Amino acid sequence: MELLRFATSGSVDDGKSTLIGRLLYDSKQIFEDQLDSVQRTSNARGDEYVDLALLTDGLRAEREQGITIDVAYRYFSTPKRKFIIADTPGHIQHTRNMVTGASTADLVLVLVDARNGVTEQTRRHASIASLLRIPHLVVCINKMDLVGYREDRFLELCDEVGEFAKDLEVDELTYIPISALVGDNVVDRSTAMPWYRGPSLLEHLEEVDVDSGHNYVDVRFPVQRVVRPHAAELHDYRGYAGQVAGGVLHVGDEITVLPSGKTTTITAIETMDGSLEEAFAPMSVIVRIADNLDISRGDLFCVAGNQPEVSQELTAVICWMAESPMRVGQKLAIKHTSRWARALVQSIDFRRDVNTLDHDEAATELELNDIGGITLKTTEPLYLDSYARNRLTGSFILVDEVSNVTVAAGMIVGEGQPS
Repeated sequence: MELLRFATSGSVDDGKSTLIGRLLYDSKQIFEDQLDSVQRTSNARGDEYVDLALLTDGLRAEREQGITIDVAYRYFSTPKRKFIIADTPGHIQHTRNMVTGASTADLVLVLVDARNGVTEQTRRHASIASLLRIPHLVVCINKMDLVGYREDRFLELCDEVGEFAKDLEVDELTYIPISALVGDNVVDRSTAMPWYRGPSLLEHLEEVDVDSGHNYVDVRFPVQRVVRPHAAELHDYRGYAGQVAGGVLHVGDEITVLPSGKTTTITAIETMDGSLEEAFAPMSVIVRIADNLDISRGDLFCVAGNQPEVSQELTAVICWMAESPMRVGQKLAIKHTSRWARALVQSIDFRRDVNTLDHDEAATELELNDIGGITLKTTEPLYLDSYARNRLTGSFILVDEVSNVTVAAGMIVGEGQPS
């Protein structure tokens, strides 16, 4: 059964957690004790309704403040598909958590309050989804019950979002009018909006193409671990475990190993469920090869004539996640695929205005939740693709070496790629 990962985003109080709760409730994914707990908490707070947002807002501070702080992951399935939901915060203070939750998503739901329209945080989240090159963007115009289910208001907001989205890199943009609180067009189609003839949100999630975000052309296999069992009968066994980041691997294929540049042949592809003849992104497998080469964690399998750029300098767009600002000359650790190195911030090239998408090229630092362009110099060569070409080999994180805290998520900019 196919798996769809999706994240919710939008401004605070737009109804993200309520929407996820409604999806789970109406698709019969909630146990009775979970619903009883939510009902008791809603009654204790004096709510006039069962607050389904409590199904995802699990932290005490979230329940007290009525906002999402941390990313909450929920899992459910229908007869057609499995789903992993990342319910991300809407408050600007927690934008970095939204980046974390959306980084592995195939689809992002951007909620817009039908009363308030597009806000700065809505633009910020849509901009981040675009930078992350998430192929499917679904704009849910929520709280339609509070504007009388008016078609003209829905169309007005579609135009407002569409005007902003013209400058974003979005493969597919879909609009759905909903009421998460009441359940209109979430799981079942609404009778209150007969003018809308499209699918409900769940129907769309069940049918959207989940393969469009993967690269099946460029073979990329970063080695995560060298597998050498201790059992005596397996003393000659040597395999290389990792996730296929791109392309398709076949038994019998000739591959090139970076950084050595040596070539060999794939003799077996293995999983916990047995051997395979082929593997493709994003499968996790063990690859065995014909020759006894010096290969370690961080090396990369590719093919001759289709190799990533090997470089110690890279240009990227990042979202800065630390309280203290990023400055030129700063030294950080960088993790790219399964490879670690140290990095020096050579330049801050611009700060991006999330409202206008303009670049401030005079910026000298990036502050918390800022999006900007930078140039890094690394101590070790990295095997780089542009993020537009491959989301796995085109991304990285930056880590503060003292606190071991992740301070930035980055997307590598390729030649001719818009930033």
